[in-house]
Amino acid sequence: MDRKTIIENSKSRIREELNRKKVLFITTKELSYIRNSQEIELLKESTAEVKIIGSDSSQYPIRLLKVYWSLLTIPAKDYDSVLIGFAPQLVLPLWKFKFRNNAIIIDFFVSMYDTFVNDRKRFGEKSVVAKILKKLDKITLRDADRIICDTNAHGRYFSEDLGADSNKLITLYLEADKTIYYPRKAERPEKLKDKFVVLYFGSVLPLQGVDVVLGAYDMLKDDERFYFYMIGPIKGNLEKPISKNIEYIDWLPQNELAEYIARADLCLAGHFNGNIDKAKRTIPGKAYIYDAMGKAMVLGDNEANRELFFEKNEKVLFSSMGSGIELKEKIIDTLNGMSDQQ
Repeated sequence: MDRKTIIENSKSRIREELNRKKVLFITTKELSYIRNSQEIELLKESTAEVKIIGSDSSQYPIRLLKVYWSLLTIPAKDYDSVLIGFAPQLVLPLWKFKFRNNAIIIDFFVSMYDTFVNDRKRFGEKSVVAKILKKLDKITLRDADRIICDTNAHGRYFSEDLGADSNKLITLYLEADKTIYYPRKAERPEKLKDKFVVLYFGSVLPLQGVDVVLGAYDMLKDDERFYFYMIGPIKGNLEKPISKNIEYIDWLPQNELAEYIARADLCLAGHFNGNIDKAKRTIPGKAYIYDAMGKAMVLGDNEANRELFFEKNEKVLFSSMGSGIELKEKIIDTLNGMSDQQ
């Protein structure tokens, strides 16, 4: 089964669940956030009516207060189902009484416990806060009638480690915004002439394994065949290799980012961290973007990525997570492979 069919099948299950119903959609993330946009579009095409509660404020506390204020007055009984998008842990435990007559669907995009304890290491796993976060996750999963997750691998974690009922799980794969990210030709500046351009972008979260990417760049920094882009806020203990062949950009708006991606011969997707389990259970959002733009990419070799991406596709390579050396070799292999085809 090809990737397009797998993604369409995942959307069909959601459509069946919501078919011609009146749905209340609630999210505490910006309405423009890609997962929200995806679900709102799906709701608009599948339901009889959809009411959206959310905010585009840049400040999370303000968004949360606006959602809570709206929930005080909204007559939930007027809707068949409630779909709680990003961070249902901040809505369902407090407002379940409001939804006693509704079918409750949640998008359990992230586990609070997994994110702040295992991934970002903000709290120790035996700390009081960790126990509270895990309890919050479990209550939210327990009280939902359906649970949307982003990969089958992530769903298994929710079931095996957080007690989610596996019969409630539905996988809905992420999709890139195709109004921004689509195949195109881009003019290259003079400095990129005759260069093999490699690009990575990200928010530099630990699970992304940016140190692995920088390690590969460091090993190739003096190779005149390459030009490397690193787009994202490099900070903390990460050491930036310095070379005229490496360009660092802290941030780009999406339209400009798409132009930079269009210049690249190879894009690095990840996740590349070999120590954080969450990195093995999620498909990086950038992989969907590169795919939408028809770019060759390197993915971390894990079960989540292999749910959708296949080695028989000549534009996809897998690299062992945690290995800058292997990532370097994949970059060289891609250059050599493209040279052989010319």
